[in-house]
Amino acid sequence: MSNKTMSSALISVFSKEGLAPIVKKLNDLNVTIYSTGGTEKFIKDLGINVVPVEDVTSYPSILGGRVKTLHPKVFGGILNRQNHDGDVAELVEFEIPQIDLVIVDLYPFEKTVASGAAHQDIIEKIDIGGISLIRAAAKNYADVTCVSSVDDYSEFLELLKEKNGKTSDDDRKRFAAKAFNVSSHYDTAIFNYFNKNHEEAVLKISETHGKVLRYGENPHQKGFFFGDFDAMFTKLHGKELSYNNLLDVDAAVNLILEFKSENPTFAILKHNNACGFAQRDTVHQAYVDALAGDPISAFGGILICNTQIDKATAEEIHNLFCEVVIAPSFSDEALDILKGKKNRILLILNDVELPKTTVRTCLNGALVQERDAKTDSADDLKTATTKAPSQSEIDDLIFASKLCKHTKSNTIVLAKNKQLLASGTGQTSRVDALNQAIHKAKSFNFDLNGAVMASDAFFPFPDCVEIADKAGITAVIQPGGSIKDQLSIDYCNENNIAMVFTGTRHFKH
Repeated sequence: MSNKTMSSALISVFSKEGLAPIVKKLNDLNVTIYSTGGTEKFIKDLGINVVPVEDVTSYPSILGGRVKTLHPKVFGGILNRQNHDGDVAELVEFEIPQIDLVIVDLYPFEKTVASGAAHQDIIEKIDIGGISLIRAAAKNYADVTCVSSVDDYSEFLELLKEKNGKTSDDDRKRFAAKAFNVSSHYDTAIFNYFNKNHEEAVLKISETHGKVLRYGENPHQKGFFFGDFDAMFTKLHGKELSYNNLLDVDAAVNLILEFKSENPTFAILKHNNACGFAQRDTVHQAYVDALAGDPISAFGGILICNTQIDKATAEEIHNLFCEVVIAPSFSDEALDILKGKKNRILLILNDVELPKTTVRTCLNGALVQERDAKTDSADDLKTATTKAPSQSEIDDLIFASKLCKHTKSNTIVLAKNKQLLASGTGQTSRVDALNQAIHKAKSFNFDLNGAVMASDAFFPFPDCVEIADKAGITAVIQPGGSIKDQLSIDYCNENNIAMVFTGTRHFKH
């Protein structure tokens, strides 16, 4: 293998954006250009000579364009080994032109799926000729340069200008790696479309947007993020997000989406759990009351709300050291204030649908499950006790249940007037979680009389409802389903407590 000078190129692309300068440079270098269909017309319209592939194959484009380049005279020109006497002889014998460069941009399969197009339209966007050209050219990188995506046009143009049509072994190998990344990602997207209901118990993940983080969970660990962060957020200000920031941001987004179209709702998260949460008539009051839930834990936290942050709210936030602030939008005045701390990260949450499945490593493999898309509503409630909850209690119960769903198990959430009073998070005992929540609420001088309690799973014994009753709690929401449910029901009936079952457990490990 050695430096190679391009003398011929096959160009067949979907996206023509940025292609013209490449074609003009190739023409300046006296490179013979072969092409097909729309790309051929594009090149002709530039006033540049182009040889139709049909002139090489002596075969027209057939089946509505499904078959254009799939021919031995095309693939022979790409796959031949230039240092192999037999291959060279066969090129002469069968009048096959040598092809030194292949430029392909595939049909936009993923974009077509994302657009909600009809199934047949999606099928027609499965590229056959293009993906075959990419694989052939990348395989034969010893002799052929493969440009496999519109994303690589600018880099390739710089290479052309710098080396005047010559490429090194390393150049061609680098572009081959890019090509196999494109082809493997493309095939993964197609498979996942066909297997979207997981009929085949197969896991294929391909993320082409990768970012090296400063470090992982701790400074001695390497960290990476693979995903399209810019699709989810518009970053307005601040330092780069860390591994731990991203985990907290993920928890914050999942929580606030439960309240997407509701009254102004503000959450403050720390270590993936909400330490402050409130819903009010104004975003300012929602923030003030969320902060009151635990002003100590809020230090260094992640802030998120479901509506625009205004000047008054920004002035309050500016008094708190926080890592990240997320909202659908910020007023100009709010932005000016919040940008006053140079490292504070400000993000606009775009309207992007989250994946329908979650994935995490486990042992020597991975665990995959459907996202917990079930949100408890008033229609789901089954009153288990003689006393039914009042309408205001129902509102608080649903509020607490949504919050409980996004808090680490075992968890208990205490709420009143759509404000988080306290939660017990990640405890090995539900009693411990409840006692932790009560202690924390009282430490911040909250009155638990008339508050409600939410549990992420059933009560196997009546001890939790008894502890809650003695703390002043008047209504309880839980999934139900214990063989000893009646013990908790009996205690509530004897002590004038309303309890409702949802029928849905929300463990979060």
